[in-house]
Amino acid sequence: MSLFAVLRLPREILFGIGQRHALASVAGRTGQRALVCTDARFAATPVFAEMIATLEAAGIAVLVYDQTLPDVPRDTVAGCVEATGGFAPDMVIGIGGGSCLDMAKCASLLLAHGGGLGDYYGEFKVPGPVLPVIAVPTTAGTGSEVTPVAVVSDPDRTLKVGISSPYLIAAAAICDPELTLSCPAGLTATAGADALTHAIEAFTAMRRPGDPQLAQQHVFVGKSDLSDQFALHAIRLLSRSLEKAFVDGSDIDARTDVMMGALAAGCAFGTAGTAAAHAVQYPVGAVTHTAHGLGVATMLPYVMTYNRRVAAGEIAVVGRALGLDPAGVKDEEMLADAAIGEVRRLFAAIGISPTLARLGLPEDRLDWTAEQALGIGRLIKNNPRSFDSAAMRSLVRAAYDGDLAASAL
Repeated sequence: MSLFAVLRLPREILFGIGQRHALASVAGRTGQRALVCTDARFAATPVFAEMIATLEAAGIAVLVYDQTLPDVPRDTVAGCVEATGGFAPDMVIGIGGGSCLDMAKCASLLLAHGGGLGDYYGEFKVPGPVLPVIAVPTTAGTGSEVTPVAVVSDPDRTLKVGISSPYLIAAAAICDPELTLSCPAGLTATAGADALTHAIEAFTAMRRPGDPQLAQQHVFVGKSDLSDQFALHAIRLLSRSLEKAFVDGSDIDARTDVMMGALAAGCAFGTAGTAAAHAVQYPVGAVTHTAHGLGVATMLPYVMTYNRRVAAGEIAVVGRALGLDPAGVKDEEMLADAAIGEVRRLFAAIGISPTLARLGLPEDRLDWTAEQALGIGRLIKNNPRSFDSAAMRSLVRAAYDGDLAASAL
């Protein structure tokens, strides 16, 4: 099979302990007037004050918007843009978790092109370049610092919605593991589980023929040779260190592995895309109001089991990346089963719910959940094994009951 790859990334990625101190230099090459998007919690920290001070000392005018909310409610983006008044920023800096980075992307979009966010829902709806974004994550999970998507919650819609465009990729990403040291164990777990789900779904995604128009017509194109390398790197790092970081948040080596794993997973799924675990989480999250990472991780073992029929080879490779090679076994199906078992073990160890029932999904919403998930075409079309209504209902029921074997049907 001929090699084919697609990769879209920031023009600059800085990773490592202390890299936050490069922010002023990077910003100085980007513009002179920065809108900084963060949340109230991080805005109150000494490290945030230090970062703003270094920007101002470098001669950069700064306006801080510190009212970012989880899941980025649609109308708060317009409020952020209105708050700039006559400031006229020429760049946007997002500092914080995934919602802060998504807020920065959305604000840069509206500042550049106007209108409302609803004008840009879907793929390739952004008409041109946005204000340059510098993304500085303080959690390790979403990968938003390198991806072409921003997710918002719209009060007129039941499910969260995404804006997907290569124009939304940050100009620069600065990833400093020290910024994650203050993450509580629960957030470390759900964010890290989100990253591992990104990596595994990207690696097992549909492989499509390398048509020259594929990447011109789709933001997420399925697995390819380069996305696979990032996905496997992420799986290796997260499998060896996510549990350690959960148990001991001060373990800087584990924090570094997890943040690099989240970054690499973002590099993978930013072009490969994700699949059925994410599709089911959208309606589950809308009903249960549970964390995104918790929902996708709950679904992942069931989706892997469903996909095993057509992707045993890929799941076996995932198993080796997870550090498995039981007794030198070479049989793909045995390794695939071991991989699914290891994902379940790891997620249980960090407190991920094993069933949709535990997440609080009402039993009378199972068919609705399946119907909604099946309708998210950009994710379902990326799954290596196709779905019909009956198959999706069976998968959701299996995940509700905790019946892993039933999800293989």
